[in-house]
Amino acid sequence: MTERYQATMGDIVEKLTEGYGLIEGPVWHNERGLLFSDVQAGGVYAVTDQGLVSTIFEHRRGIGGIALHSNGEGLIVSGRNIAYKPFDGGSTIELHSQAPGNAAVGFNDITTDGAGRVYAGELGGSPFDETSGTPSDLWMLDLDGSAHAVGHDVLLTNGLGFSPDGRILYHSDSLRSAVMKYAVHDDGRLGPKQHFADMVRGHPDGLVVSEDGAVWVALASGGSGVGVYNPDGSVRAHIDIPLPMCTSVCFGGADLRQLYIVSGSQGAESDRAGAVFVTDSDVAGLVVSPAQVPLG
Repeated sequence: MTERYQATMGDIVEKLTEGYGLIEGPVWHNERGLLFSDVQAGGVYAVTDQGLVSTIFEHRRGIGGIALHSNGEGLIVSGRNIAYKPFDGGSTIELHSQAPGNAAVGFNDITTDGAGRVYAGELGGSPFDETSGTPSDLWMLDLDGSAHAVGHDVLLTNGLGFSPDGRILYHSDSLRSAVMKYAVHDDGRLGPKQHFADMVRGHPDGLVVSEDGAVWVALASGGSGVGVYNPDGSVRAHIDIPLPMCTSVCFGGADLRQLYIVSGSQGAESDRAGAVFVTDSDVAGLVVSPAQVPLG
């Protein structure tokens, strides 16, 4: 049975499932429901709006980001590398990894642009260490399979999302307690990094953009919910959840007017308190295009 909570801004937030260590990578799948990972325990799961949970993959820890692939037969996932995992349990295909000598430990959140390119933030250190970070890069996997560093000097990479017209990429840098933005060129390369918004509470984690251009940011490390920022960077609203570690956010449902919010266990009474919440939204989310990068 699901649980319901009254958020301070008037939203009814419903808990769909719980019992996970650190939930990340929420992605909406029209047939399976909300897909999400458990970074600490491993695996990818799906939950329906009735709270029914199924297992997509049992293994692979450290998945911080998930994207659908255009073939409809599997997912692009992050972790120690960027890889494709088929739904049928077939062999994992590595798409991108760090160059020899690179001190980065892997990749965190990922997203796709309208053409199907994949953008992935590189982790310069452990995502669980919020005191220091080795500057790392933001990568793009292009439609020909090539990989390019398109952003730099990221202390702790997290959420990624595009504006409605695809001309701006938003990017959470958790250790800077800020969301940054980049102008996007026609070839998918990025302009210089610019400041978008500082967080009023917590640290920015996963993010998503709605059709009106607002940026919805999961606020981790005591943020206890989602901060909603207008396109000019001003604060619009805050949506509470009953856990301090809000890790990511995703629009879903048939009309993309359900906001799914996921969390971790940090600051909770149990190390398996990570949960999936959902609330109705008065504005729809944007369709996130499936990846079109080649496999192999």
